Amino acid sequence: MTALATVEATDAPQRELTPSKARLGDLLAVALRALSGRKGRTALSALGITIGIASMVAVLGLSESSRADLAAQIDALGPNLLTVQAGSGFGAGDASLPEDASTAIARIGPIESVTSIVSLEDAVLRNSEVNQSATGGIAAVATELSLLDTLNTSVAEGTWHDEATSDVPTVVLGSVAAERLSITDVGYGQQVLISGVPFTVIGILEPFPLNEDLDRAALIGTGAAETYLDASLSPSMVYVATDAQYVEEVRSVLGATADPENPEEVEVTRPSEALEAQAAADSAFTSLFLGLGAVALIVGGVGIANVMVIGVIERRGEIGLGGGGGGGGWGRGGLRRGVRRDPGAHPAPVPR
Repeated sequence: MTALATVEATDAPQRELTPSKARLGDLLAVALRALSGRKGRTALSALGITIGIASMVAVLGLSESSRADLAAQIDALGPNLLTVQAGSGFGAGDASLPEDASTAIARIGPIESVTSIVSLEDAVLRNSEVNQSATGGIAAVATELSLLDTLNTSVAEGTWHDEATSDVPTVVLGSVAAERLSITDVGYGQQVLISGVPFTVIGILEPFPLNEDLDRAALIGTGAAETYLDASLSPSMVYVATDAQYVEEVRSVLGATADPENPEEVEVTRPSEALEAQAAADSAFTSLFLGLGAVALIVGGVGIANVMVIGVIERRGEIGLGGGGGGGGWGRGGLRRGVRRDPGAHPAPVPR
């Protein structure tokens, strides 16, 4: 009986072991345990991801705010605004625009509005007791009536010049000029001195879009400048608002129109180009910072993945044994259940 049992046990077909296959759930469980087991490395990787996300959100928020602000400034200034002035570069000499430059420019078809200003050298003082050199950076400027319409600004206090007041000693102050002269109300007939001549303040302007020189100016009519200050009315600057569809076409002929005899001495600029260049630079910096944020995200993600993969590699033997034993995976009691359910994988020893 014993010999027969031994033969039967020896000749009994042994069950072939199946290859070990690790299931996705087992791998994920081990990977997550690896994260909790390496808390320091996991925390640093998570910090990198957090910094990346926070930087991207902050950069996007700031760039959108800056872009909106620049767009508002361009709209306020007018993308169709051009400026014409005498050139000041090498070889230009003492160039100046003809007195009828703005009249000639107004004949160009797509022009919507034209205005010119004349910068005066007369000092602007609060009263005769003030030192002649203490002007506070305030300049006297002679201007045409169409200035406000062309430059898209308005009066904050009082009134603007009209046909009557432009020929008499009245003045409208820019926002900064009024502040420096301590004039906030025009209802009491307050006066300032321009080259010693008293001019009555009739208005205070809102800030000009991107034109700080006019904010610091005392604006008088061209007729008053010629009569009371004996000023020459050769324009220092001509502002041109044109149809937005023909900005470049108008720009190409402004020099020859303003000064036919010396068109090369005329400088034509578009103020909104500076804002557009600034917007382009901001966009480039935004892309750069977004790229840096993306790198931080990638580095943090790679760190997390590295911790998980190393955890799986270190315990792959256990995962394989649990999966091949038929015990339903590498888990709590899974390996023991697999061994119990697969006795063929471990044949009984042959008695001697």
